[in-house]
Amino acid sequence: MDLLAFRQKLVTSNIANADTPGFHALDIDFAALVSSSTGSEPLVNEIEGLATKTDGNNVSLEREMRLLAENGLRFQVASGLLRSELSAVRMAIQEGKSA
Repeated sequence: MDLLAFRQKLVTSNIANADTPGFHALDIDFAALVSSSTGSEPLVNEIEGLATKTDGNNVSLEREMRLLAENGLRFQVASGLLRSELSAVRMAIQEGKSA
């Protein structure tokens, strides 16, 4: 969930700077971080292949809004899984008390 929160900050920063001349969109390699599970700090990269406007800015609001929605869904799934795990722990504790 920390990784999702970090990515959310990056995406909102990209949106906030959509009109900043020379600003380049940033993101993390989310899939690589999830699969590596090393717990290391996410590496922030400039996004390659985005169209650059005449002022040098390459933020695509459509892309960023899609990323916000995607990140929100991932956060909902992660928080739902966490709630399920906490519920299972609570149940085990309550059953242990009655034994």
